[in-house]
Amino acid sequence: MLDPKLEKYRERKKPEPKYAPKTLEEFIDVLRRTPRSVLSSEDRDRIAAVMSFDERKVENLMAPKSKIVFVKDKEVLGPLVLDKLYKSGFKNFPVVNSKEKVIGVIHTEALNMLEIKKTDRAEKYVDKKVNYLHAEDSLKFAVEEIERTNSYYFFVLDRNEDLVGFFTVQMLLDYLTR
Repeated sequence: MLDPKLEKYRERKKPEPKYAPKTLEEFIDVLRRTPRSVLSSEDRDRIAAVMSFDERKVENLMAPKSKIVFVKDKEVLGPLVLDKLYKSGFKNFPVVNSKEKVIGVIHTEALNMLEIKKTDRAEKYVDKKVNYLHAEDSLKFAVEEIERTNSYYFFVLDRNEDLVGFFTVQMLLDYLTR
């Protein structure tokens, strides 16, 4: 027989939940109805992001082509061009040739570390390693590609292989930590 003073430490069976969701939709509904004193809006968003990770597509997070700041390969990297690049807020800039075909990327880190002469053209600083994702690719696939390529910047193509935007590791992190 257990000492009555120790009775409170006896292992108790946990009560069965009153309601257990049977589908992902039901679970998300339970999350939405959970009081904010239990689960903050940020926590709800984070849980929903993780729960829908496999179904989400790259196109849901990518920046559209209209937001991309392109640099022409023969363009002189003078003060006006550099100012335009830095003011865009982006860290990577696709470089296109005379046929508007992407030939690589200029990374601002590279520009920051170099002494650019007034006559230097963009083609001198191009990183020709270009990685692509498709708009319909899942975020899970995007993570696999990030790991496989060790890259943090991807061009996004549509079904016709046309450029429709770009995707970065930072976009993925922002999605998961918002």
